[in-house]
Amino acid sequence: MARMSAEERRESVVRAAMSEFARGGYNGTSTEAIAKRVGVSQPYLFRLFPGKQAMFLAAAMRCCERTIEVFRASSKGLEGEAAHQAMGEAYRALIAEDPDVLLMQMQMYVAVAASEASGDREFGDALRAGWMEMYDTARLALGADLGETTEFLAYGMLINVLVSLGFESDHRVWAGFGDSQCI
Repeated sequence: MARMSAEERRESVVRAAMSEFARGGYNGTSTEAIAKRVGVSQPYLFRLFPGKQAMFLAAAMRCCERTIEVFRASSKGLEGEAAHQAMGEAYRALIAEDPDVLLMQMQMYVAVAASEASGDREFGDALRAGWMEMYDTARLALGADLGETTEFLAYGMLINVLVSLGFESDHRVWAGFGDSQCI
C-alpha cells in the first residue's frame, strides 16, 4: 500500500475536521478527535495546520467551496428562473447527501458569533469572505438581481434551520414551500 503524501494527508484531515466540527462545533471538538478519525497523532496534525482555528477555517472553507461548486455546476448555461430552480434542487440534494455541509454551515455562524463576542474579528472576516463567495456565485447565476438573490438565500437559510431542527419532509412547516421558487 502506497504512503499518502502530505497533501493527501492534509486533505484527509480537512474532511475529518469538517465531520467533527459539523457535529461538535468549534469549542466542542478536540484536535484529538480529529487526529483519531484520521489515524494520525496530534503532533502530526500540527505539522499540517498551525492550530485548531486553522483546521476549523479549512473545514469551513471546504464547506463553502462545496456549496459554490454545486451552485456553479447546476446553474451553468442557465439564467434567471431556470438557474434559481437548478441551484435550489442541487443544494437540497447536497445537504441530503452530505449533512456535514449543512451542519458545518450552521457551526460557522455560531463560531463567528462567539469569536466576535470575545473580540476576535479576524476569524469572522475569513468566514465572511467564504460566505460572500457563495453569495456572489448565487447572485451572478441569478443575473445579478439583488432581490432574487436575497429571496433565494433567505429561503435557503430557512431550509437550513428546518433541516437542522430535524423537521421531517412531511411536517406542516414545509407546506409553505409547495411550488414556490424557493431553494
